[in-house]
Amino acid sequence: MSKKTINIPIGSQHIALLEPVRFKFECENEKIITVDSDVGFVHRGIERACTTKFKFDGIGYVVARVCGLCAITHSLSYTVAIEKLLGTEISVKAKYLRILLLELDRIHSHMLCLSHTCESAGFEAMFMRIMGDRELVMEIQELLTGNRIQFDYISIGGVNRDLSSEIAQKIRQNLYEVKQRALGYREEFTNNWSLSLKFKGIGALSLDDAYRFNAIGPLARASGLHVDVRNEINYLPFSEVGFVMQTHKAGDINARNLIRLDEIQNSIKMCENIVNGLPEGDIFTKPKGKPNGEALVRFEAPRGELMYYVKGNATAMLERVRIKTPTFSSIPAFSHIFVGEDYADVPAILASFDPCLSCTAK
Repeated sequence: MSKKTINIPIGSQHIALLEPVRFKFECENEKIITVDSDVGFVHRGIERACTTKFKFDGIGYVVARVCGLCAITHSLSYTVAIEKLLGTEISVKAKYLRILLLELDRIHSHMLCLSHTCESAGFEAMFMRIMGDRELVMEIQELLTGNRIQFDYISIGGVNRDLSSEIAQKIRQNLYEVKQRALGYREEFTNNWSLSLKFKGIGALSLDDAYRFNAIGPLARASGLHVDVRNEINYLPFSEVGFVMQTHKAGDINARNLIRLDEIQNSIKMCENIVNGLPEGDIFTKPKGKPNGEALVRFEAPRGELMYYVKGNATAMLERVRIKTPTFSSIPAFSHIFVGEDYADVPAILASFDPCLSCTAK
């Protein structure tokens, strides 16, 4: 059979895309040989607005709007950077409550990704099942913060709401339900042909390539690369509440699914430990002064390392706010994975990346 080279564009709007991104695939027959990508479709000027329109004590609520799925991670990263500049030390209780929201965010984000993987596989029933179960996590977030998505829970000096015994009991019940149902997902993603065997070996990223392309988050850990910001920072006591890094070796779609399933279970365990062992104390420490100097903060968002750089000049207006998002850092690895794969597998590979272009273009 003679080779025929064709160029196929996907995006920025396409039925197979979860986010507005443009890919240009060059294919020989059914095989992808080169990839070009463009992510600049939803730029909103948030970084500029943070230094021209808003005072430093309100920016935490602005950057929470960068992304609906990892709003807590964005507001937390900015807030910790400001606390470093102000020299503000928050209570242990506030730190535990911050971790609780951070891990709940990870659980519902991973569930969303897994549901889209099911949809790409044509398993609509499983898609609906996971999305329905995800509501249990959204209920917890609403109980804790008052909102399902844009939480506005983190403030400079602590958090805005305490955890009552009644809410704690409801959280325990919902977490138990999610844990049991997620164990059922593991059975499907391990033994169901549509969700396991079909995806084994597809969209694989080797350990060497994970190093070479500086992969982060579940994408890296599915390839056996031991990288997780929670294991490297001391802003929050992740080790005290049961954090354990999850890794696999295959690096394919199936491995990325399993990584997220394992991380859901570990995050549930962390949340349970926090609710059952929440320290006494205040949830807020009043900050003093205005930010002066530079601070760099990293956190592990659901998709990998999120980095915030903040520069203050001892006034209410900041000189610089710079955000580096996980999806932006993962684009080189994304593009590499497509090369050599069948064009028909593009939607499934894309879903397994779990890209967030709202974060990336901000």
